[in-house]
Amino acid sequence: MLGLLLPLLGFAFLDSLNVLNLGVTSAVVYDSRLSRRSALPGGLSFVAGVFAATTTFGVLTVLGIGFVTERVDVEITPPIRYWGQLVLGVVLITVAAVSGSSRPAPPLWAVNLTRRNPWLFAIVGVAIGLGQAVTSVPYLTTLTMVSARQPLPALWPGIILVYCALALLPSLLVLVLSTHRTIRSRRVQRNIVRVTTRYGPVTVRILFLAIGIVLVTGALLNYRYLV
Repeated sequence: MLGLLLPLLGFAFLDSLNVLNLGVTSAVVYDSRLSRRSALPGGLSFVAGVFAATTTFGVLTVLGIGFVTERVDVEITPPIRYWGQLVLGVVLITVAAVSGSSRPAPPLWAVNLTRRNPWLFAIVGVAIGLGQAVTSVPYLTTLTMVSARQPLPALWPGIILVYCALALLPSLLVLVLSTHRTIRSRRVQRNIVRVTTRYGPVTVRILFLAIGIVLVTGALLNYRYLV
């Protein structure tokens, strides 16, 4: 079990560097300060929407994979394993290469929505969460690793819930800091946003590139199974 949980913690860390989630949360905080109101309703609504979408997608995906594997007898032969490893490595290298340096910004319509009714921001969170769940390489890898364990861990839904919560920690921390009016808390909040925005995407790209190279190299070293 430890061999499963440690990689999942690493993937959750990668997902926590999501610039869009932090950008939306920061926009809610800054807009709330200008309007002299609390950022918690809009911010928590958004975070709850993302959390609900990602956890629901994860649970349904694991159940779906389990349903298929119970009815289809699939034997993971060495050629299948190394071809899958090669494809995954190429995908990770491609993602690292094509990821741009532009910083995602929260949609303007989403910010305007919070001004009218902060609790409706849950809809924005659900939409963004679903988009991230189906495109996040670390999250999809996590779901695949959980599904591959037979039998499934007894607490596998809890693993998905904890993973999604850890991925949202930076956004939650920014919201918590927004409730404090001290100069120190605002400085810490700005540093979290600045560091994550500046170094988060670069860190993810470097790790994707390194993991992709390792996977491709491992597959090519076993080239006899690829022909």
